[in-house]
Amino acid sequence: MRFHVLTIFPGMFDSPLSLSIIARAQKQGLVEVNLHNIRDFTHDRHNTVDDYPFGGGPGMVMKPDPLFEGVEHVRESESLDENVPTVLMTPQGRQFNQRIAEDLSDLSDMVIICGRYEGVDERVRQNLVTDEISIGDYVLGGGELAAMVVIDAVARLIPGVVGSAESPANDSHTTGLLQHPLYTRPSVFRGMEAPDVLLSGHHAEITKWQRWEALRRTLERRPDMLESTELSPDDRRFLDELRDERERDD
Repeated sequence: MRFHVLTIFPGMFDSPLSLSIIARAQKQGLVEVNLHNIRDFTHDRHNTVDDYPFGGGPGMVMKPDPLFEGVEHVRESESLDENVPTVLMTPQGRQFNQRIAEDLSDLSDMVIICGRYEGVDERVRQNLVTDEISIGDYVLGGGELAAMVVIDAVARLIPGVVGSAESPANDSHTTGLLQHPLYTRPSVFRGMEAPDVLLSGHHAEITKWQRWEALRRTLERRPDMLESTELSPDDRRFLDELRDERERDD
């Protein structure tokens, strides 16, 4: 998959793209991240990418012309299909989640615009961007960090990027539940023991424990997720038991 990123700070991507899973995926040819400096598409000696907002107000606004020219250049030079999305990273976008990451991982390419300042000229939103994504209800200095989050979350879902094919499938949110607790060696650390069931070698019991603990953790920390998760009759009975326990403890 190819990510085409337009930013005024391409250097911010150097470290994240040169380490860990994303670095390996690029070396293997599974992922390609192309960075384009928005200032390269300006036509004044100061490489101006922002200006004062019409009507007044605080801050600066990203100009439409460098963004249009930048995206058009990327689409033409990379021979991108018209169906390839142009995504604006903005706190006004739809909130990013695992389902969106899964949808995006099916694409061959995507163009990402990293917003800055107070935002982008509205004509960019109306006539250039096809999707707007936010990574949460808070404001960052720009869209670069948000773009890195999206790239990382999407890339690890591409077959071959993560060593074990089962790993992404069992992540928190992928199953509709938070992930169950994890343990590794040593089995006893400073008097704290890993659960016996995980050391038993009884795969059916281990799977059952993992499911139950995922349900328990989700109920405790993100009960809202249970409203949209497919639950078996056994799952529902276990959750009812947990709720009864909580009521008795209260």
